[in-house]
Amino acid sequence: MATNTDSAKDIFRVHGGLLRSSEAQKLGVHPQTLSRMVDAGQLVKEERGLYRLAERQFLVEPDLIQVAKRIPKAVICLVTALSYHRVTTQIPRSVWIALPREQKPPKLDHPPIEVIYLSSQPYSSGIERHKIEGVPVPIYSLEKTIADCFKFRRRIGEDIALEALKDYLDRADRNMDRLMRFAKVDRVQQVMEPYLKALL
Repeated sequence: MATNTDSAKDIFRVHGGLLRSSEAQKLGVHPQTLSRMVDAGQLVKEERGLYRLAERQFLVEPDLIQVAKRIPKAVICLVTALSYHRVTTQIPRSVWIALPREQKPPKLDHPPIEVIYLSSQPYSSGIERHKIEGVPVPIYSLEKTIADCFKFRRRIGEDIALEALKDYLDRADRNMDRLMRFAKVDRVQQVMEPYLKALL
């Protein structure tokens, strides 16, 4: 176990500046070292069991980084994923995440989260891993996100799903085959087809 704070800092830096206490311990940082570093202002306790190196200021999507660290099976979805992909005017008030159906509800004090539970194929399809401040964050692809928005349109609002689809169809890099593949995974192709016919 590393009791030297310089060694502990190096371990945090290698792992993007943010670690759960269990991760830090596995990597060789002694729990007493964490406490000492917090007292000295070298670490910031972001949340119960989550520590950030004080020298690292997460200016981009800090909530997504925290969720990725605290809930390893969470995949950023719906309005939060739309916002990340820059295809919505909505500002999400919570971080929307998808979890496998068998997963227990997560407990987080911050940030506020909204959870959807998906069966195996819809959960595992379309996951991309985006590095945010060096931390890999699972986020659904844009096409999967749009299909999900139609699947959960009653929960997020049909206007949000339609706005995202319109924005997507205006993009030069749109991929209709990929979009319809995820629509089939989510079983919403028949829901989306009338909108596509009207918009194309």
